[in-house]
Amino acid sequence: MMELTLQQAGFAFLSAVILVFSVMTVTTRRIMRSATYLLFVLFATAGIYFQLDYSFLGAVQLLIYAGGIIVLFVFSILLTRSQREKDPVRRRKVVAGLLTAGVGAVLCGGLLCTHLFGPSQLSEGEIEMHRIGYAMMGTGKYQYLLPFEAISVLLLACIIGGVLIARKRK
Repeated sequence: MMELTLQQAGFAFLSAVILVFSVMTVTTRRIMRSATYLLFVLFATAGIYFQLDYSFLGAVQLLIYAGGIIVLFVFSILLTRSQREKDPVRRRKVVAGLLTAGVGAVLCGGLLCTHLFGPSQLSEGEIEMHRIGYAMMGTGKYQYLLPFEAISVLLLACIIGGVLIARKRK
């Protein structure tokens, strides 16, 4: 019989929180509750990063995603909220969504059964901060300046689109 350590119990708890609130995020009918549930998912993800001794990634998760992106979502929701009734969901869309969710569940289950996850599988520890910065802002192979800039342009386009949609509805 395998004993469960405190670190493994914490990992299991955070994983359960991520799983439960992820399902609640996509199944709730109220969009503000969905954004709140997503915030809890991002907090638990940061908890896993901190547990794995990736303090930089945990801090980025809290500051950028849990702080910035969720605030952006909430403002976008409040700016673009409509007073009209929603269209009923068609049966075809429900079937397509359930089929996609089933395929995703099978893929995730296969990965969980074939790979080892958790804090005990980590051997190296945290990557040094200057190596992360070099990889993020470098232009060579396995460096991420172009995707970083592309995401910046995409977020700017989303903000501009949200403002334009909100202005047209007034």
